[in-house]
Amino acid sequence: MRGLLLRLSGLDADAESAVRVIGFFDRLITERAGLDTLVRSTAELAGCPVGLHAPGQGLCLRADSGDAVTAGPVPAKAVVRSLEGGVEVWVAREGKPAPLDDMLLERFAIAAAVLLEHSSVPLPELGDPALVELVLSDGVGTAERSRALHLLGIGATTPLRVLAATGEVAGRSVVLGNVRAVLTTEIPAAGGRMGVGPSLPAIDAARSWHAARIALRYTSDSEPVVRWEELGSLALLAEQLDHSDIAALPDVKALDKADPDLITALEALCATGSVRQAAAVLHRHHSTMTARLARAESMLGFELDSASGRFRLHLALMLRRLRDNPE
Repeated sequence: MRGLLLRLSGLDADAESAVRVIGFFDRLITERAGLDTLVRSTAELAGCPVGLHAPGQGLCLRADSGDAVTAGPVPAKAVVRSLEGGVEVWVAREGKPAPLDDMLLERFAIAAAVLLEHSSVPLPELGDPALVELVLSDGVGTAERSRALHLLGIGATTPLRVLAATGEVAGRSVVLGNVRAVLTTEIPAAGGRMGVGPSLPAIDAARSWHAARIALRYTSDSEPVVRWEELGSLALLAEQLDHSDIAALPDVKALDKADPDLITALEALCATGSVRQAAAVLHRHHSTMTARLARAESMLGFELDSASGRFRLHLALMLRRLRDNPE
């Protein structure tokens, strides 16, 4: 169907082609298609960006041909058709309009008006936790997520972080499983461990929530707050390795034999990169730290006074956290 409008226009903008465009939108109305489907299908038909803007309902949907529906403002050069209540539909074609663009815009507007009436709207009486859960759900469309954000008073394009916390954290939140999900623009103090998702447009909060849960798995008593952006390649490992993969690694097995104080010392070494600085952080004499690290080297089977050795140690420590903090 992609670019069908241009192919029809290339043949002839006659009555038969117009009827096919009308039939296309009539089917969407008859099937009670969701607003995401309407916008995505219209973009496929037009072969260019299109959108639906309903500010009163918190909707600013847009899609390009072949792309998923997302949120975004009406482009400056878009051709716009206004509906009642401030609702607008638009088409943003590069170059000259196609002969059937007027017909497409008219039927797009009619379909939008009908489907807006029938589409499900999250009710304010659901309360903040239910709306937050809706914002973070992978099982809802962009339209439903936009409306939930609107009811929370958050713009769809507002930069937003999602936190995954084990304790109480200030902000709009919901408990999902054994983790509290928090919508925030800043990183507040936390009572327990916390994974911090990346700052993304609020419409992409589900992605930030997924990243926050990964970051939470890398937390420890010595590092209770971890930001996803700081994980780098470690974030990918969380999705590729399972518990048994990690437990089978010789370096991890060796660390499992260490006492908690030695693990703390090794983590301090990785965090500071220096035996003296690690000793200062732990309020130990550096000679005591040197003796502990010598014992660790004997246990691990590699030296810790080189960059490669400390990298190997850091990786093994982080993998232990990943194993010990299952999703």
